[in-house]
Amino acid sequence: MRAGPANSLVDVPGLRVGHAQRVGGGHRTGTTVVVAPAEGAVAGVDVRGAAPGTRETELLDPRNLVERVHAVVLSGGSAFGLGAACGVVDRLADAGIGYPVEGGAVPIVPAAVIFDLGRGGTFRAVPDAALGAAAYDAALTPSPRPVTT
Repeated sequence: MRAGPANSLVDVPGLRVGHAQRVGGGHRTGTTVVVAPAEGAVAGVDVRGAAPGTRETELLDPRNLVERVHAVVLSGGSAFGLGAACGVVDRLADAGIGYPVEGGAVPIVPAAVIFDLGRGGTFRAVPDAALGAAAYDAALTPSPRPVTT
């Protein structure tokens, strides 16, 4: 297998990747989102560690009903950073993308976080839904640098 031009996820046809970060004013963290095509993408997970911070990763078990994800969020902020996924879910829902249910669609957005609290920033200056939405927007609008808010 040969690496693509960027040797990264952006080389995978249909995937879009966006990042948003906050640096300064007590912040030193960020969020990355990988957006799948509208029909979703098959995904899997291997959760490890003594204190994993995840959201909706159990959906990726092949025994469960959901077969596709619409985005994946990777964020700082430890357990507090899981809120960044809410901004991505909102953006996808507003676009009508998600698992079809009566009345609309429910976006499937697994998320995982790292512990970056207190590593040069204010302890609770963490990613939130707005930062997740900014990372999603960055994925849809390619730019040469991450979005800083």
